[in-house]
Amino acid sequence: MDKRPIGNSGIEVAPLALGGNVFGWTADEPTSFAILDAFVDAGGTMIDTADVYSSWVPGHKGGESESLIGRWLKRDPAKRDKVVIATKVGYLDGEMVDGEFVASLEPDVIARACDASLERLGIDAIDLYYQHKDSDTVPLADSLGAFELLREQGKIRSTGLSNFTADRVDEAINTARSNGFMPAVALQPWYNMVARERFEAELRDAAIRNGLAVFPFYSLANGFLTGKYRSEADLGKSVRGQRSAELLQGNGRRVLEELDEIAAETGAKLATIALAWTAAQPAISAPIASATSVTQLDELTAALTLTLTLDQIARLDAASAEVVAA
Repeated sequence: MDKRPIGNSGIEVAPLALGGNVFGWTADEPTSFAILDAFVDAGGTMIDTADVYSSWVPGHKGGESESLIGRWLKRDPAKRDKVVIATKVGYLDGEMVDGEFVASLEPDVIARACDASLERLGIDAIDLYYQHKDSDTVPLADSLGAFELLREQGKIRSTGLSNFTADRVDEAINTARSNGFMPAVALQPWYNMVARERFEAELRDAAIRNGLAVFPFYSLANGFLTGKYRSEADLGKSVRGQRSAELLQGNGRRVLEELDEIAAETGAKLATIALAWTAAQPAISAPIASATSVTQLDELTAALTLTLTLDQIARLDAASAEVVAA
């Protein structure tokens, strides 16, 4: 399969990234190891995680996903040369202020967090290190300067931006250039077929304008685009089911109907088709999706080899445009 570049970093990846948010949470260690093995065997190359995964679970403190990935790599060190590892900083040390979450991107926090991530992952350098969330309390020159120092020290290879607005993407790139830093090469936004307005238009234009590779999260809309939630009775099937309630009340069913029709034409699963649609959109390098079983993983990696026709893409565009309009 063709690999896609991460900006001008010199790194290339297959057009699907494996989300690590479930590792050590809804996927236990043996299952997670099996998923990671199957992902690499299918031609997948990029693993996306964060230091905050999975601090929200009772008894967890963050770093569980990174630690599990580190144990997987230690079991078979040869896998390190086959994968690109992305992780993030900002949430684990952040805090709620007046009802709003404020990311912690102070230079000393970034330096300490990077060292902790490297230790948990058991690697010498992070391939793509993200600012997990923009911060208006730390100047971009300071946070990006801390990233630049990490790059000079050989601890990271490239910088990414997650949860940034279009204006702040431009500001981050301009700040890096004016200070002689290597600019960010990647953007991680919320984007899928039923949340197109979150990325398309201004944010997508900013990504294209600045040459950023785009790695969307929530690519399957918390499982909605797999067809798992088709009625209110289905919402209790998982811990994320209630997030699909609004889509069921709106025009989300129209998208599922079109996915069903294309599934009948192609023999592919709905998740496979939804990921193939996202991967075919302008500026997208690889959608991020997670799996809690090898069976689910197989549906994801099938997107690596599924090419939708222009007609199928247009039909999905039209169906999902109704959701945006609603």
